[in-house]
Amino acid sequence: MTAPEKQGTPDAHLREDALQSEQVYRGHFLDVRRDQVRLPDGSTAGREYIVHPGAVMVVPMLDDGRLVVERQWRHPMARVMLEFPAGKLEAGEPPFECAARELFEETGYRAAEWARAGVMHNAIAYSTECIEIWFARGLTVGQRQLDAGEFLDVISATEAELDDLARRGELTDAKTLVGLQWLQNWRAGRWPLRWHDTPPGQACP
Repeated sequence: MTAPEKQGTPDAHLREDALQSEQVYRGHFLDVRRDQVRLPDGSTAGREYIVHPGAVMVVPMLDDGRLVVERQWRHPMARVMLEFPAGKLEAGEPPFECAARELFEETGYRAAEWARAGVMHNAIAYSTECIEIWFARGLTVGQRQLDAGEFLDVISATEAELDDLARRGELTDAKTLVGLQWLQNWRAGRWPLRWHDTPPGQACP
C-alpha cells in the first residue's frame, strides 16, 4: 500500500501545524485543549482534543483457554460494558508495571508470563490516548484490591463466546475488540507474541 507524497518532506501535503494552543479545562484526569492550526493549503482551523496520560489493557488467559473479562458501568455510555482489564498509567509508571498492577487490583490475578502485543490509538480524532496491549497467562488468583468508588464484576468467557457477542453487536468496546482480534490472530499463528517471565524488580504488586 502506498500513499501519494509531494517532493521533499513525506506527508507535507497533509500536515497541520499548530499556531496557538490553550487549555480550556483541566480535571483530575483529563486535560482539554483547543488549538488553532494552519492547514496544508494555508488556511486555518480549530482543533479540540484531550491530552491523555496513556493506558494499558491486559488480555488474561486462564489455563483452560478461557479469558478473564470485566463487567463495569461506564457513565458516558449509561450502561454496563464488557471489557478486558485496563487502566491508565500513573505519572512515570512503566507500562508493564501498570499492566501487572491493574490486573491484580481489578481481578486479583497474578501472571507467570507476559507478552506485549502492541499499541492502539482508540480515539485519534479527539484524544492523544495510547493504549498498550499486553497478554498474561499462568494466572493464579488472589484477593483483588479495587480503588475507592470502583465497582465491577469479574467473569470468564471463551474466545467463541466473545466473538459471538461481537458479531451480535453486544461487545462494542474498541480496545477489547482489538485485544480479541490480536488473540485470534496469535492463536491462528499469524501474529506472534514473545512471552517472558515477570522481569526481576517488576513483580506484580
